[in-house]
Amino acid sequence: MYYEPLTQDHGLRHTPLKALVFPRPIGWISTVNAQGQPNLAPYSFFNLVSDAPAMVEFCSSGEKDSLRNCEATGEFVANLVSARQTQQMNASSTALPSEVNEFEFAGLQAVASQSVKAPRVDGAPASLECKVHDIIELPSSQPGRRNAMVLGLVTGVYIDDTYIKDGMVDQAAMTLLARCGYRDYAKIERVFELGRPDD
Repeated sequence: MYYEPLTQDHGLRHTPLKALVFPRPIGWISTVNAQGQPNLAPYSFFNLVSDAPAMVEFCSSGEKDSLRNCEATGEFVANLVSARQTQQMNASSTALPSEVNEFEFAGLQAVASQSVKAPRVDGAPASLECKVHDIIELPSSQPGRRNAMVLGLVTGVYIDDTYIKDGMVDQAAMTLLARCGYRDYAKIERVFELGRPDD
C-alpha cells in the first residue's frame, strides 16, 4: 500500500505511521512552572540527538504544560521509564488541570535535581537534567494546534548505581519501556552486541 500522510488516505482503521517507527524511547518530562509547581508527562516523540554536546529533544503536539513550563523557566528533566513504572507513567499522561501535581497523582516521589530546578522522578533508572537550548515551531496539520520541538542541552546525568556493572550501564537490567504504535508498548529485556566490520 501507499498513502500520503497529509491526506491520511490509508483506508486503515488507525493511522499506521507510529506503528512503523518503533520502538520509540519515552521521555518522562518533568518541569516546574514559574511559581515552582511541578509537572510530569510522558512523551514518545523524544530522543538523544547529539552526544558532544549531549542534547535531547521532545515534541509537544498542543499547548501542554511541559511546553509552557519550558518556555517560562528554560529547564526540564528527561527521565527514562522502567517497565516497573508503567502504571505510574500511564497515570501521569492523564490530562489534568495545571494546578494538579502529577507526581502526587501518579503516586511518585519527586527528587531534587542538581543542575536545574525541575525535579527528577524517584526510582527512574536514569534522568537527564536539561537547559532549554531552543524551542522550534513545527508545522501543524491541525489548524490552531501548536506543534513544537523542545531542544535541551544536558547539564547533568543521574544514573541509579544499581545499573552500573563493571564500569558500564547494564541496559537490559533497566528494562526500559518503549512506545510502539496504537496503544502498544515494549519492554527492553534483551540486548546484543554487534561490532562494526572495521573494529
